[in-house]
Order: sequence, then C-alpha cells, then structure tokens
Amino acid sequence: MTEANELSQRLVAILAADVAGYSRLMAEDERATVAALDAARALFRSQIEGNRGRVVDMAGDSILAVFQTATGAVAASLAIQRDLAACDSALPIAQRMRFRIGVHLGDVFEKTDGSVYGDGVNIAARLQLLAEAGGVSVSEAVRDATRGKVPASFVDRGAQHVKNIPHPVRSFAVQASSDATGAASAATKSGLSLPERPSIAVLPFANMSGDPEQDYFADGMVEDLTTALARMGLFFVIARNSSFVYKGRAVDIKQVGRELGVRYVLEGSVRRSGDRVRIAGQLISAETGYHIWADRFEGALEDVFGLQDRITEGIVSAMEPNVRRAEIERARVKSTSNLGAYDLLLRSLPGLLTPGTSRASKDESLSLIRRALEMDPRYALAKALGALACMGRVYEGFGTADDVRAGLRYADEALSDRE
Repeated sequence: MTEANELSQRLVAILAADVAGYSRLMAEDERATVAALDAARALFRSQIEGNRGRVVDMAGDSILAVFQTATGAVAASLAIQRDLAACDSALPIAQRMRFRIGVHLGDVFEKTDGSVYGDGVNIAARLQLLAEAGGVSVSEAVRDATRGKVPASFVDRGAQHVKNIPHPVRSFAVQASSDATGAASAATKSGLSLPERPSIAVLPFANMSGDPEQDYFADGMVEDLTTALARMGLFFVIARNSSFVYKGRAVDIKQVGRELGVRYVLEGSVRRSGDRVRIAGQLISAETGYHIWADRFEGALEDVFGLQDRITEGIVSAMEPNVRRAEIERARVKSTSNLGAYDLLLRSLPGLLTPGTSRASKDESLSLIRRALEMDPRYALAKALGALACMGRVYEGFGTADDVRAGLRYADEALSDRE
C-alpha cells in the first residue's frame, strides 16, 4: 500500500498545548514537575474525551488532540485551564504548571495509526505559542464556528506572522464570560450535584516508604479499590483519572468533595519495610470532614498481588457497612428537602461544635442557622441547633435575654416539628 493510500483527509478542530517554562520547572525540581505533568495529562485526557475529542500525542510537555467540533475543542480548552488553575491555586506562582493552548479548525491528513499532519496542525501549534500562559488562543475559523455557542468572548489580537506559515494568521484570545466564570465559581463553592447513590472517590495513596519506586504498589491499591467499589454497584465511584489529579498534593477533603461531587473520600498510605508492608486507610465524609472509619492492614510481600487482593477485600468489606450506616444517619439528620438549607446547616457546624472557636465564628454559625430556617421554616434540626447556639452564647457570657427567649422558642418548635 502506498503512503498516499494510507492517508485520509478531513476537517477537524485541532488542539495544541505545551507547558510554559517547562525547562525551568524541570531544572528546579524534576520529580515534582514530572508528577505534576502526569496529573495534568490525566486532566487533559478526561476533558478531551469528554468533549468528543481524541488525544493524538502526548510527547514531552506537549499535547496534541483532534475534535469532531470546534465547540468541543474550545469547551475542553476552557475547562482544562479552569481545572488546572484550581489544582495549582495553593502553589506559589513560580511553581505552577501553566499550559498555553492553541485551537484551529482546518483540514488534516490522518494516517491509519491515528497520527495527523498538515497545515492545520502547524497553525494550531503556532496559535499555542501566541497564547498567554494559562490562556487559550484560537484562529478566526474557530472564533466564527463557536461564537455564541460557548460561554466565552474573543479578543482580537490581529493578524500574526508566524514561523513556516506563508500567510498571516489572525488570532483571538479566548476569555471565559462572566456567566461562565460565575458558574465555575459556584461549582467550586457548592460543588457538583451529588448523585442519589453514595458517591466515593479513592484518592492516590501516599507512599511513605521513602522510595519513589514503590509508587507502583500504592497506585495499584487505588486501582484495585476503585474497581472493587464500582463492581459492588452500591456506590457511584469517581474514575481513577479524575482522582489522580490530586496525587502528590495536600488536599482539603471538603474541597475534593465539592470538586468531584462526592459524599465520601477514601484516602490512605503505604509503608514498606523489607519484605513487609503496612497499608492504612480511612473513610471521610466530604460534607463534614469527619472520619467514619479507619484501619490498617499488614502483610508480607511474597505474593504482592495476593496481598493487594486481601487488603482490597478488607477495606471494601469494612467500607460497605460503614457507608450504609453513614447514609442512614445522613438521611435521619437531614430531615429537609431543601438542599440550600441543608448546605447552610452543614456550614454552621464547625463554628458551633468545634471547641475554642471565636465569638465571631459562633455569630456566623447562628446567622447561617437563621438563614437555613428562612429557606425551610420547619427544619427541626436547624431549630435544635439554633437552641444550642443561643444557649451557648448565654453559657459563655455574651448572650442576652433575647438569646434566652430565642433559644427556648427554637427548642420548643424543634420538639413540635419532630412529633
């Protein structure tokens, strides 16, 4: 078969991306940079495939993908940049891994092995170079095909003369619209909507052995646990690629719950010494941050896969009844159909129940309870906690007669509403 016969020509949207300042990051900390790049690649793949795209290549720090539609390519690009920014927000600016992304709509030649060639690919690569770090740059063809179809605005950067392209390329910087930014902010604060079934994310286990080569064992445990939980059919389980975005990072469990849309998070650690291994696991409520279950498992490494199976079985067997019990308690305590009121009540708990909190925190908790009752005036648990908050103010010496009256009223109404 000739080379010409191996090629097919078609119109696609092409995404090209690479890391800004990659050489500097590698020079400063190779291990951390490689880990961050692996996590970013997983995020890219998830968003690309979720928007009807296909990853063509991930060589070095560059990424090349093609999409069936320009809308899908731009939507994926904006989501990727948003998610990358959220993942790196806790790092100093100099340590953040920021990508430039370029998108073009044009013809490509595609070989039977999936690789693509042509001016369309070259133009996407040049547009990527024109993008700001953490930004997206698109061609006029993409702007025309997606304008009004994605929540974004396009800033005209004018015609640009770029290397190896005979004609000027008009580029546009893509900026998420205020609506999109608001939606992203809301998603960060209130999170993805929770599925009806108990939802769980298994985070990457920490390798406590001091030997990076033991990462394979920790990662294998996460893979097995994720698969085992999914097979049970009792849980909505977040895919491994999504949870591995958090590998190597100190995480806030409540934030993870909001970002992934889960009620429960399983995290753990692996420690190896000689031919022995110890694995610790803990199940945490992502809504409250409270621990539901914790245990540790030890064994020999003579049969590493058999040990993985036994530990997986032990953790899953322990998790199932604990999650069921937590769900029962959750259903009993929630006692409202208004999720907004329930969310406000959850937010009031730390300032109300944590010892040593300031008066300002206690005031904020009572304010949140009052707002919850405005949304659901028959929310008995909110009234009970309102009574506790008012009496607590009196007990600590800054309560007033109004607090006493309000506390007694809340308690009486809570009892009446539960009857």
